Amino acid sequence: MPTPRHHLNRQRRRQALADQPTGLLTEAAPRTRQRPAAGPARGAAVTTERETSDGTAGRAEATRSAPPSGRSAEGRARPRHLVPLVVLCVLTLLLGGFAGWAYSRAGELRDDPARGNTALTDLARTSEIKGQTSAAVAALFSYDHADTGPFEQAGKTLLTGKAVAQHRTLLGGVLAQAARQKTVITTTVTDSAVERIDGDRARVLVYADQSSVSTAGTGKKTGGGKQQSKAEDQGVYAGAMFAVDVVRRDGRWLVENIDTFGR
Repeated sequence: MPTPRHHLNRQRRRQALADQPTGLLTEAAPRTRQRPAAGPARGAAVTTERETSDGTAGRAEATRSAPPSGRSAEGRARPRHLVPLVVLCVLTLLLGGFAGWAYSRAGELRDDPARGNTALTDLARTSEIKGQTSAAVAALFSYDHADTGPFEQAGKTLLTGKAVAQHRTLLGGVLAQAARQKTVITTTVTDSAVERIDGDRARVLVYADQSSVSTAGTGKKTGGGKQQSKAEDQGVYAGAMFAVDVVRRDGRWLVENIDTFGR
């Protein structure tokens, strides 16, 4: 039960409240006030003021992390996008440099005469040249006094250029002696090698065996006074090595140069 003292204190408080003026300038301040911070930095402490129930102000600090601003995030993202572009530019420069070097190197290889040799790569043409050259050499350097037609035909159809005069010079003295001694000369190509093929021209190294047999006879008288002819076989065998330059004309390989290496 309240005492008269309590009633007296209550009446005093009511009287004091009734005597206070009211208005916009005299409104009681809110019990809790928060001081806003202008643009707190990342990791900055936010300070708030709060009035306690007994009229004293207290401070409370809370630390929070502010989200990164748009400018800083863009600044960090931009280098990441630039890395692939830089790598692409470097690769483009490297590939361009390699393409230039490869083109220049290919031009040098095409201009090198040794690179134009297809003797080792074009096997079909190499075999064709070897076959026709071997047959031509055998015909050009074989002679039968009893049938000179094949020898003369070979000279007309298998020679061209300066090889015509070279062939006549090489066999001129031999043929004169072969006609007197009725000699049969047989040339057989034992091996050949194509040194170079350059388009429609080629150089062939030839190895050949050559035999020369004379069929001239010596007359002898028999007991009846009759003369009997006896064949005298004087065989000569030798090996030869030389080179010929051939050129393709109308589908055939003709001899245009005979190289006996100074012999």
